[in-house]
Amino acid sequence: QGCTQKYIVKNYFYYYLFKFSAALGEEIFYITFLPFTYWNIDHSVSRRMIIIWSIVMYIGQVSKDILKWPRPLSPPVVKLEMRTDAEYGMPSTHAMAATAISFSFLIATVNQYKYPFEVGLIAAFVFSTLVCLSRLYTGMHTVLDVIGGALISAVLLVLLYPAWDMIDHLLLTSPFCPLLSIVVPLVLCYNYPKLDYYSPTRGDTTTILGAGAGATVGFWLNNQYAMPAYTSENLPLGFPLITSKIVAVVLARFFVGIFVILLTRRLMKCVVLGMLGYRYKFSIGDLEARRRLEVEVPYKFITYSSVGFSATVLVPLLHELLGLM
Repeated sequence: QGCTQKYIVKNYFYYYLFKFSAALGEEIFYITFLPFTYWNIDHSVSRRMIIIWSIVMYIGQVSKDILKWPRPLSPPVVKLEMRTDAEYGMPSTHAMAATAISFSFLIATVNQYKYPFEVGLIAAFVFSTLVCLSRLYTGMHTVLDVIGGALISAVLLVLLYPAWDMIDHLLLTSPFCPLLSIVVPLVLCYNYPKLDYYSPTRGDTTTILGAGAGATVGFWLNNQYAMPAYTSENLPLGFPLITSKIVAVVLARFFVGIFVILLTRRLMKCVVLGMLGYRYKFSIGDLEARRRLEVEVPYKFITYSSVGFSATVLVPLLHELLGLM
């Protein structure tokens, strides 16, 4: 427990391919791809993806801690990751997220942009398959965990798709949206299933719901007060239409936005942890104290809701100020 097994890499292509693929189901991917979609492709596509992602991940994380199915035994399995080893295995939330993001992106864009449906379908399938296979290669899940995660995500997509437009309309127009977007996720985080030992699932769930809450409030504000909005013409998916000028603007938006997001996350972590440390009398470096419910939930929720709000409101304002709209 807590010790990494020694292993020899015999095929570096598979090793780096699946290590990279595993990262496509982690925070580094969410914090880059989802905002990129909002800044450079289409607001409506990004809104749908973020809402689907939040719902799917919450259900997946809670399911793990209700079912309590163990991860593969090691040995004989060699585990290439240690952070998530304390979590239960079924279902694979990597598989759920990859399926939800790739296929919701396909469904949301296929009728808005001119590209072959078959190409989009293959891309979504390859993306989700690589992430699923990475969980087997890294020894973090069984085949059943991965298949279960992908199937649950697919069922949720089918069930939620008919309500997409209605949910989107309510999020943009309802006067209760900001309040519900904050209160409902917070209630879910504080009432997360209790475990006999500490697991990062509650913290990860709070991170996801916090980011979704902040982004949702941002969507509502943008719609109510006509803040800077990108159009579907900003990044045409017909690749022959993409010029060097468009690429330059896209990259500028991305790097400016990522800088603001990372700065927001860093600042809010320090501020919120400092305030909670003063309130509950612990040092910022005290890991055990940071894992307590009364610390972990507000710390992660406030930090990542600020990140979501920054990505959808502050970054577009900065883009407009810099002439990148």
